[in-house]
Amino acid sequence: MTQPQAKPPDDSARPPGPGEHLADEDALLRRYRNTRDERVREELVSRFLPFARGLALRYRGGSEPTEDLIQVAGLGLVKAIDRFEPERGVPFTAFAAPTILGELRRHFRDRVWTLRVPRGLQERIAQIDEAITKLTGKMGRSPSIREIAEKLGIEDVDVLEAFEASHSRRTLSLDQPIATADTDETAVSERIGEADPHFEAVEERAAVQENLPLLSERERLVIKLRFEDDMTQSEIAERIGYSQMHVSRILRRALQRLREAVEEESPEGES
Repeated sequence: MTQPQAKPPDDSARPPGPGEHLADEDALLRRYRNTRDERVREELVSRFLPFARGLALRYRGGSEPTEDLIQVAGLGLVKAIDRFEPERGVPFTAFAAPTILGELRRHFRDRVWTLRVPRGLQERIAQIDEAITKLTGKMGRSPSIREIAEKLGIEDVDVLEAFEASHSRRTLSLDQPIATADTDETAVSERIGEADPHFEAVEERAAVQENLPLLSERERLVIKLRFEDDMTQSEIAERIGYSQMHVSRILRRALQRLREAVEEESPEGES
């Protein structure tokens, strides 16, 4: 009497043994879904990490270290592996990309954004990132501005605005060194700005402030409305109930008194 043959073990439920050549990604994903074996997950992370790294590198070039971005993308990859359901028939990369990009966006939103961007614009940036991922996977190339806009049902200018906001989301330290042709490193602060031609006017402004008490209350009010509140003579006239010509005379007289007071305080020999 022949003995019944034992059924072969279910390979999807068996964790990989030492030195075993692991199956392709689809089989590994099914195996992890059934077993939740940590060794299978580690192998999946190892295989898909270059994909996650490619998504992270889209955000490089700013103040955030590239290694930190890759770690955040790796965290998103692990979450995608844990949540993936092979029976739904969706390719893993199509499922994982939004999860990884979402993790990166949260990282920037919570830790990196130093310039306040309106919430609606932040959401549009997130939608564009997701659209780029989907269109790239579908077309095998980076989509154009027009293709992104058509995908989301928005105008080209809205896509460009989101790109500009995304590039400008972080401030640059003035002490950050940059490479130049002359030297190895030069701080940004050393390459911007110029001498202020009105710097000497600071002392004159201080002198004017000191002599304001010499004016009458009405003259001080007119001076304030004209030079601090930046009102026109007509606007001042309407405010205080005088004619524009009367305001002009008050200003001229007040400025002349201040000029004379400042000249009297100037050191001898100076104009």
